[in-house]
Amino acid sequence: MTNHSAAFSALADPTRRAIFERIAKRPQAVGELASAFPVSRPAVSQHLQVLKSAKLVACRTQGTRNIYQIDPQGIGEMRVWLDRHWEKALNSFQKFVDTQEEDPS
Repeated sequence: MTNHSAAFSALADPTRRAIFERIAKRPQAVGELASAFPVSRPAVSQHLQVLKSAKLVACRTQGTRNIYQIDPQGIGEMRVWLDRHWEKALNSFQKFVDTQEEDPS
């Protein structure tokens, strides 16, 4: 599975998406994240592993805690993919508009 496919798949889950959004605001430890969700700490850890495998988050150890933060490289790869498809969509829309201006009926 390509990185952008894994990233979109990981973010399809509402809990993972919410975890990702909290980490996007600021790096957080597993325990801090777990206290914000109605799921167990092991469940949060599993969600974090999926996000990490999709290269959306990275983990660093600080003392006895694992701190999760956004992985800029993985996000960058996803952005490149989105930008490429966004440009194609805009070009297609521009062609459509141009044909409508030529033939207003």
